[in-house]
Amino acid sequence: AVDDLVIGQTLGRAVKETHSPVHGRDPKELAAQLHGESGPERRLDMMLRLGPYGDGFGTDPDGLNLERLLAHPHGIDLGPLQPRLPQPLKTVSGRIELLPGPIADDLPRLRTALGERPDGLVLIGRRHLRSNNSWLHNVPALTGGTNRCTLHIHPEDAARLDITDGDAVRIKGAGGEVTAPAEVTDGVRRGVVSLPHGWGHDRPGTRMSHAALDPGVNVNQLLDGSLLDPLSGNAVLNGVPVELARAGATL
Repeated sequence: AVDDLVIGQTLGRAVKETHSPVHGRDPKELAAQLHGESGPERRLDMMLRLGPYGDGFGTDPDGLNLERLLAHPHGIDLGPLQPRLPQPLKTVSGRIELLPGPIADDLPRLRTALGERPDGLVLIGRRHLRSNNSWLHNVPALTGGTNRCTLHIHPEDAARLDITDGDAVRIKGAGGEVTAPAEVTDGVRRGVVSLPHGWGHDRPGTRMSHAALDPGVNVNQLLDGSLLDPLSGNAVLNGVPVELARAGATL
């Protein structure tokens, strides 16, 4: 269903573009011509046909499509590379802007932030060497060994908060709180704690039976969505203020 939706939307835009090889044609008629044994293959066929070397759904009989690509498993020589700049650039100046105005204007705020140090602890994310987000957590052969969803905390911070290695620790942020085992390590700086992302497999609707045996905690539960990057509008996921306490203690 997702592939059909993307195909329909893409072809719907293409037939409206004046310079498109399929301008003015029926998107449903074009979709019916797509080849492939799966949704992703049909999407690939569509992209090949609409691309600069594509057959344009019959406009260029010698152009590329999925069938022709599969018929040449060793590749197709499309000729020497051709320069395209500045045609692809969409900037007003027509140049590659390495320091656009909005970023330059934000540098004073960045300089100020570098000199500031939060009074409390801040949380950062991390990846584990034996984990690729949540993709490998439901594969039994790849999930052995020690607990990988732990809270990294510097020894000095741990001593100040009376936290020892392996203690269950409550982590509270603006959006909520979670509990995870502490891993005391000098691999993080003082004032910084770290939780890996991609966990929390015991939440309703997860549908990962093996991963649910070692669910870990969902770091996103600590965020309330109020911290946004002023330039991109993306959610701020690192350097988030948090409070810590051993499980059973008061935050």
